[in-house]
Amino acid sequence: MSQNVIILWYRNDLRIHDHEPLYKALKVNAQIIPIYCLDPRQFSQTDFGFPKTGVFRAKFLLESIADLRNNLQKLGSNLVIFQDKPEIVIPRLAQQLSAKSVFFHQEVTELEVKVERLVHQALKQIGVRLKSFWGHTLYHPDDLPFEIKQLPELFTTFRKDVEKNSSVNPTFSIPKKLSSLPKIDVGELPTLSDLNLEKPPLNSQGVLEFKGGETAAKERVKNYFWQQDYLKVYKETRNGMLGANYSSKFSPWLALGCLSPRYIYEEVKEYEYQRVKNQSTYWLIFELIWRDYFRFICQKHGNKIFHKSGLQGIAIPWQEDWEKFRKWQAGQTGFPLVDANMRELLATGFMSNRGRQNVASFLTKNLGINWQMGAEWFESLLIDYDVCSNWGNWNYTAGVGNDGRGFRYFNIPKQAKDYDPEGKYVKHWLPELGKVPPAKVHEPWKLLPVEQDRFGVKIGVDYPEPIIDLWQSVKENEKKYNRALQMTLGKINKRGRF
Repeated sequence: MSQNVIILWYRNDLRIHDHEPLYKALKVNAQIIPIYCLDPRQFSQTDFGFPKTGVFRAKFLLESIADLRNNLQKLGSNLVIFQDKPEIVIPRLAQQLSAKSVFFHQEVTELEVKVERLVHQALKQIGVRLKSFWGHTLYHPDDLPFEIKQLPELFTTFRKDVEKNSSVNPTFSIPKKLSSLPKIDVGELPTLSDLNLEKPPLNSQGVLEFKGGETAAKERVKNYFWQQDYLKVYKETRNGMLGANYSSKFSPWLALGCLSPRYIYEEVKEYEYQRVKNQSTYWLIFELIWRDYFRFICQKHGNKIFHKSGLQGIAIPWQEDWEKFRKWQAGQTGFPLVDANMRELLATGFMSNRGRQNVASFLTKNLGINWQMGAEWFESLLIDYDVCSNWGNWNYTAGVGNDGRGFRYFNIPKQAKDYDPEGKYVKHWLPELGKVPPAKVHEPWKLLPVEQDRFGVKIGVDYPEPIIDLWQSVKENEKKYNRALQMTLGKINKRGRF
């Protein structure tokens, strides 16, 4: 065996393209040992009692690991799979193989950083180096026009400064060949049942059949950009909710690192060169910059993004009304746009960006329920769960994030009419409203008894009555928000005087 053995610790970077730890390990002619640890802590429960990694996320993860193993095998190597804590198995493997170093992509949030620290401590005791790399964003933090601690608190300021003064580094090349592994147990990929999860039922109503892994990820880019030519109209269609191609749907693969954002960037630039450069091609990159921003914000502020008072420290008296929350979870609120989106999430593990903004606004600005409950529910179900984007967006929607617009809420009926004017989306997920005409389907509580008979839906029986008064709830929660904001500003001013 080569003297220089490097363990390549895979986490949320399940790819071989644009992978700096892999590239740098090859550069020093190391014997590379790729590993993945299915950490039992990731399959525990959230603080509010939801499965931390629900069945949709777990299925997509297992598919992604399987694809990575297959791609490594094609290069002559393999993926060693453990079902244990990294701080236990990595030092043990390092000693077994006399490894000199462990290479990995670093994370920025609490639990992930804690694991890195535990691995570092265990490796230090046996004289093995732990070397981190940055690989989850479009822009590298070293190339930003400011230090992380000076990161702007408004996205627009960040974006303009970065676009003007920073550049995107080229992707790292894909290796042509890797050396074979020594004679070690490579481990078995567990099944969902091994993880105490039931296989999700097949659902033909989903927008797209998401399959985990780098292979499927690149195929999606090829299909969306080059075969279907949808990139040229992305900005016009991205607020859709029904169908496979209203948006790129890259987010699940980005979340697990099956796709590098820089790979997407290079494909966009090639598309602009070969096909067309317009607002739509720019807007896809714009969305990648938003994704960068949330990760850098997490790096700057640490655990504040998880606090109930959020990044702004606004102590809003949130409710934890489980009866209303469960109706929100189940899509039984009596507001079709909210219910259709929540039922899609329950059935598929996915929801459009437009849908997420509406259901999150409804939970926080109408129900006045603790946004952390919603964030954890999304964490459990979403196949594209990304800790920074999820918690950053929930901060933003709850009005406690780094956004200067105060109490901003979504007018649910107006949103429904603007983005689902024919009612096709809500009828897709709420078949009980299937015969209600488009002009009435978004406000079924207004149907007269004779109309309910005509359209075959009895409100309160077949479809629920609204669980709140939409406008009264907004007024009440805005008062709570403004009081909390004034108290926060008062404390800041008081500290400033002394």
